[in-house]
Order: sequence, then structure tokens, then C-alpha cells
Amino acid sequence: MPTSHDELQVAILRRLEQAPQASQRDLAREAGVSLGKLNYVLRALIEKGWVKVGNFSRNPDKLGYAYLLTPRGIEAKARLTRQFLARKMREYDQLRAEIERLQQEVARAERDCDFQHNDDG
Repeated sequence: MPTSHDELQVAILRRLEQAPQASQRDLAREAGVSLGKLNYVLRALIEKGWVKVGNFSRNPDKLGYAYLLTPRGIEAKARLTRQFLARKMREYDQLRAEIERLQQEVARAERDCDFQHNDDG
């Protein structure tokens, strides 16, 4: 589930690129957000000119909408994805460093414990 507004925008843009005829209900479910929040973000993407809406139904009794990424939307998706990736890489590096510190701490504690057991015998 996206944790920030930018992540949600990227998730929606990526999904629309893959499935332009996805319903808002499907998009909301896949993104893990309410239908209202999805609608709010989707309208913002349309207002920014990143997404356009078209009615492509062949059946006049049924509405068939498609949400298409505009060239500006494709550029925005690429930019937001780069930013998201850079942030996740920083988080990964920080987590990896923390794991290494914890592993060293555990190894020291085990050595100290072994030393104490050998000293008792």
C-alpha cells in the first residue's frame, strides 16, 4: 500500500498505463485506499494534465471509460518513479547498515557469553 501522496500517484499512473480501462473501484482496491481518496487523486492527475478520460464504450447503454496517460503524465510517472526509487535505495542502505550493526552486536554478546561460560569452568 502506498504510504505517501507521491507513491499513490505513481501506483495509479503505473496501473493506468497497464490497464487504462480499470474501474475506479478496482484501482482503489489495488492501491489499498478508499474509493473517495482514489477519486480525489485521479481528479488531481486529470487536472494536472497527466491523465485524460475517454469514453470508449461500444454499447450505448453502458459507460466504458479509459484513463489514458498523456505525454506529460508519462514524464511525471518517470520522474516520480525515479524519486521513489532513490528514496527506497536510501532506506535500503540505512536498513542494511542497521542490520550489520545488530549482527555485530549479537556476535559480541555471544562472544562475551562464551567467554563467561569458559571462565566459569
